[in-house]
Amino acid sequence: MSASSSSKPLVRRVYSRVEMNVVQSARIFAHVAAAHQPGATVEEHLVATRDGRPVDLQEIQAPNRGRLHKLVCPPGRVVLEYSATVTGLADPIPVDPFDEALYLRPSRYAESDELLAKAYEEFSGLSSPRAILDTVTAWVWSHLKYVPGSSGPTDGASQTMLHREGVCRDYAHLTTALLRALDVPARVVGVYAPGISPMDFHAVCEALVDGQWVIVDTSRLGPRQSMLRMTTGRDAADTAFLSTYGGYVELESIEIRAIVDGGLPVDDHQGIVALR
Repeated sequence: MSASSSSKPLVRRVYSRVEMNVVQSARIFAHVAAAHQPGATVEEHLVATRDGRPVDLQEIQAPNRGRLHKLVCPPGRVVLEYSATVTGLADPIPVDPFDEALYLRPSRYAESDELLAKAYEEFSGLSSPRAILDTVTAWVWSHLKYVPGSSGPTDGASQTMLHREGVCRDYAHLTTALLRALDVPARVVGVYAPGISPMDFHAVCEALVDGQWVIVDTSRLGPRQSMLRMTTGRDAADTAFLSTYGGYVELESIEIRAIVDGGLPVDDHQGIVALR
């Protein structure tokens, strides 16, 4: 794994626009803003409108520096637009003493308990967390096929293991579940990911190895070094970019852009990378 040799700081520019039709008044929770980036310089703009007029947004602090934004909307056309320029790298997220217990547990879409037998069948004999990480991530990448539209919103790691195809969230869920089944704490992270195609909100796995959180992207769609954290949790139930409650909302369109000034880093997906 290698990155650009330039001494200039990494500059990431991200943009998202989400358009919705609120048919019945609803509470909307959005995870579209970058997580807090202590140590980096951030210029950003977030605005929500309904029928062209500004709507109040409530920012709620989420775990691992995440920022959830809540808006309460009566019927109308709602647009949520976010842009940010992030210069430099954020300080690493410290390991919380509770992380080990929390991220070893099975969860809604990363059902590690249902994959115990398969994990031990495929990966028996591995002892160190680093060896487990390297072997599991290589296995998921080589055994899954990236097929847009092949999975549904309620599919979890067990279904992905069965069908051997999916999209980024399926790769992340299966990797997370297998690592947990082998006693390596793991979680799912929603990111902006320069270089991926098709461009979209992206999901990856983060594993606790040798006292630090490291990122793996078993879909290998883009370089890890330039990914920008949005939201972190047990699985997609915690990291969905949009959730609506108490009404009816139609998602009309999503536009996402993520670029790096001066060209993308080079990543062979073999080494250790921390998400910064």
